[in-house]
This record gives sequence, structure tokens and C-alpha cells, in this order.
Amino acid sequence: MATRSDTAGVKSAVRTLDLIEHVFGHPDGLAAQQIATALAIPLSSLTYLLTTLVERGYLRREGRLFLPGEGLDRLSRRAPPSLLDAARPIVHALRRRFDETASLFVPVEWDMRVAMTETSTQNLRYAMEVGVRVPLHAIAAGKALLASYADARVDAYFASTGRARFTPHTLADEAALRRQLADIRRTGIAFTRDELTHGISGLGVAVVQDARTALSIGVAVPSIRMSPALGDQIAADLLAAKRQLEARRG
Repeated sequence: MATRSDTAGVKSAVRTLDLIEHVFGHPDGLAAQQIATALAIPLSSLTYLLTTLVERGYLRREGRLFLPGEGLDRLSRRAPPSLLDAARPIVHALRRRFDETASLFVPVEWDMRVAMTETSTQNLRYAMEVGVRVPLHAIAAGKALLASYADARVDAYFASTGRARFTPHTLADEAALRRQLADIRRTGIAFTRDELTHGISGLGVAVVQDARTALSIGVAVPSIRMSPALGDQIAADLLAAKRQLEARRG
């Protein structure tokens, strides 16, 4: 006999398929309220589905409108997933395993941009917004990305940036940051505590596919909840994700 969770899962899957088919049937785009009305989906539930489908590339957003994305085309071509696409399920799994906010970042000039984020369901949590740019030096995933750069690029970074202090704990000094980058290169993992935001700790890894393709994955935890044991568990999972993604081809 099907359990309540089984039934809920099937209902969610049906809604997702209905949503994709409906938007693809309106190539000029639909607003969320139009979709909710047409499919009789509560707006609160629809918002999560839309966000997930946009993050995975099946839909895209232009202002208030949701339009067909390239995800189905990619599947029909049977092309191997990009590094970014391959990393998305891992970020989802990290959030589910630890119920802490997990995010995926891509480099943009001397910053990085939030490409995907899944927020913890706990009452005390940290949240990020997709599309926002964040500095490399003050967040664990950014430090990991910076540590993955070649020496000449790291030199250019220090010569080109001012590295703002966001809290009294932000590490902005070049010599201190270089020592930290050396440690990250040795261990593969970056750690921050209260550097970008008071009360938030983070762990991060960089994933490098080739000289032109890299991203980073981070997990943010309220510092009051960041125990040594939890930090070790998150670090182990992040390093495993790094190895898995860097071992792929394509």
C-alpha cells in the first residue's frame, strides 16, 4: 500500500511534469500567477517548483515571466551534462544530508556568482540569492576557488582588489590570505567563521575541470551550530564531491 510520502512524491512529480508541459506550450512566457491559476497549484508550492526548474535549466526567467529553457534540448541531444549541471544534484544532496544551506558558485571576474542555492529548513539558517555576486576572500567557497588559481592569477587578484572587511573577523591582509591559500591547496578544503556575516561559518571546495572551467561548492552553517564533528562530516562530503566531479569527463 502506498504511504503518504509516496503519494506526496507522485503528486509533486505530476505537478512538475504538468508545469513543464504548460510553460513549453506558451513559448512567449507566463507569470507565476497565470501558471498557478491554470494548473490549480498553490502559489507557495509553485514558487519552489519554478525556482528548482529554473536552477536546473528546464525553465528560464525574464522579469516576471517564465519561459522554456534549454534543459529538455540538452536531454534530447544526449549530450553529457556540463560541470555545473553535474554539480547541482550534489548540492541538493548536501542540503538534504545536513539540512544546512548549500550553494554552488561560478567565477565572475574577481568575484563569484551564486548559481544555485538550497536553503536549510531549520529556524536558524543562512540564505543566499541566486545571481548575487560575492567576494572571493570572505567566503569559504571563494577562498577555495582562489586557491585553485595558478600563481600568476593569484598575484593578479591581489594586485587588482581591495578586499573589504565585512566583519572584524574578515581576513583581508594579503600575507595572511596567502598563508591560508597555501593551507587550502594542501588540504583541498576552505573554512571561514564570521568573515562575511556575523554568526555564520562555512566550508567550501573548488572543482576544476580544466583551465577555463571551474566552480565551487559551499555549505553555510550558523556558527553556534558548527561543532568540530559537524565540520569534519561536511568537509568529508565536500571533498568526496570534489573528487567525484573532477574525475568526470566532458
